[in-house]
Amino acid sequence: MTDSATAKGEQTRELILSTALRLFREQGYGKTTMRVIAAEAGVSVGNAYYYYSSKEHLMQAYYDHLQALHREAVGDILAREKTFAKRLGEVLHSWLEVSEPYHEFAGTFFKSAAEPKSPLSPFSEQSRPARDASVEVFRLVVEGSDLKLAADLKAELPELLWLMQMGIVLFWVHDDSDGLRRTKALIDRSVPLVDKLLRLTRIPGVRGVTNDIVALIRSIRP
Repeated sequence: MTDSATAKGEQTRELILSTALRLFREQGYGKTTMRVIAAEAGVSVGNAYYYYSSKEHLMQAYYDHLQALHREAVGDILAREKTFAKRLGEVLHSWLEVSEPYHEFAGTFFKSAAEPKSPLSPFSEQSRPARDASVEVFRLVVEGSDLKLAADLKAELPELLWLMQMGIVLFWVHDDSDGLRRTKALIDRSVPLVDKLLRLTRIPGVRGVTNDIVALIRSIRP
């Protein structure tokens, strides 16, 4: 395949995805079909299915796109900040910023994403690439910070922070306050608490409880 053909194919892929996201916002996820997406994008239905085998595949592409935007946005934060609480807080706020254009749209597919067996679930196997990319961001948050932790807890912490973000995302989906004021307050109030709790794990009397928590996490992981 020539470079020009590759570039044209990538443009078509991006056009289909951007068109789908716009229609999901305007019409809702459930009411938007691949045929409608193809018509709006000005491509054949067959061409749309060539690039994306289903609406679910389009949503996975959206997840991947969002994670790529977030990873790019946090680069300066991770290079500049060393204090764990500042790194975590700014990384979570940066997610709000890159996700803001999709806030209204998020509610339209949340019912499908919340279904445990849905491929759109953030916990599904299909969502693993986006999930792994997000966990990796939190690994960088921990690794480059001033936080000192026991090795076992440090290994589990990135995934725990991702779960924290999932709770914030759930709150964000339902947040109708001006400028997402309540979600921002949730981040600002919860991050210092997480920081304090993690630093307490260095106290000898708390280490036993910490080990129990790590063991619990590992015992219930699929």
